[in-house]
Amino acid sequence: MERTEKIRIALADDHAIVRKGLAELIDSMDDLQIVLDADNGRELLEKLKTADPLPDLCILDINMPVMNGYETAEAIRNEYEDMNILALSMYDNEFNIIKMLRAGAQGYLLKNVQPAELHRAITDICSHGFYHSELVTGRMLRMLHDRKVGRNELNENEEQFLALCCSELTYKEIADRMHKSPRTIDGYREDLFAKMGINSRTGLVLYALKTGIASM
Repeated sequence: MERTEKIRIALADDHAIVRKGLAELIDSMDDLQIVLDADNGRELLEKLKTADPLPDLCILDINMPVMNGYETAEAIRNEYEDMNILALSMYDNEFNIIKMLRAGAQGYLLKNVQPAELHRAITDICSHGFYHSELVTGRMLRMLHDRKVGRNELNENEEQFLALCCSELTYKEIADRMHKSPRTIDGYREDLFAKMGINSRTGLVLYALKTGIASM
């Protein structure tokens, strides 16, 4: 059924200028409406307690004082199980993305996103419960939540490689740490890509976290 009411949005970002500009952009879209904003997660949670009706979706920055985006997403997910969450951040590395997804976000965008993609992310999350993008693929989300993922096909070197993938080391630095050649490390990576049906380091990190090879 087509939605006729505007999507109600809450926004948390500690940069007042960014928050104001983002609110004005969202309010300019016919089917979206900012209903409350806050400069940190704790303030957002306090405002949610008295919101009536509740927002349909919360947009969260990651790096906020008092209560950051990870903590805020977890608190929202615990208190409001059906609340939709979209992360909007400057950080594009695997660790921030995965940590935010694990905290409960259903999509992840960078702050330099085009307005059309921001609109699409909001509407997709509210309609389908997720937003797939170049940063967050459907396979990543399935891997994150699939409890059947096993590690019985991996050898010791592959497990060590996966654990090191969860660090900030480059592939060359991983090769040095494992006392292997870069070509050998490339082979581990490509073999794992083939076994898991993925093609990114983010996917490798998700697998390592899910199987307990590494922890965050």
